Order: sequence, then structure tokens, then C-alpha cells
Amino acid sequence: MIDPGLGFGKRKEDNNVILARLGQLNGLELPIMVGPSRKSFLAHPDPDETKFASAGAVTAAVLGGAHIVRVHDVREMRAATDVADEILRSRPE
Repeated sequence: MIDPGLGFGKRKEDNNVILARLGQLNGLELPIMVGPSRKSFLAHPDPDETKFASAGAVTAAVLGGAHIVRVHDVREMRAATDVADEILRSRPE
């Protein structure tokens, strides 16, 4: 499994680039795990807004090729991953 390590001393822009280019890791032929949940680069003053930002990042990760996402708010993030999975299933072959 490979984890690109969101956060961990990276700038917000660096984390955004990782999410935008996540699909490039598919060439390694390893499962991709991403843990964007509640990372500081997604933080907002209102905790609910941070949760929504986490849901956006989780969705981007799944659409970008993540096989596994590490999250805190499981029920809410499950709803986001369900939508992302439906979108992926709708893509033409």
C-alpha cells in the first residue's frame, strides 16, 4: 500500500497537488491509501465547514484513484465515498 502523506509539513498547495495528481500513483500497482480527514490544510473556523472540506478531499481522493481513505467522521464520509463510487461506476470503460 502507498500513502502519499497528506499534511506532514506540506503546504496547502502541496496537498492540493497530491490530490490532483493522485492517479499517477496507479502506475505503481499498489493500493493507494489517503488520509485527508481533518487535516490542517482543510481547517475552517467552523468545525462543520472543516467536515465538509474533508468530504470534498475524500471525494477527490476516491475519484483520483484512492482505494482506501482514512477518516474520522465515518458516517458522513461514507456518504461522500458512496457518491464518488457511483460516479466512478458511471464512467465509460
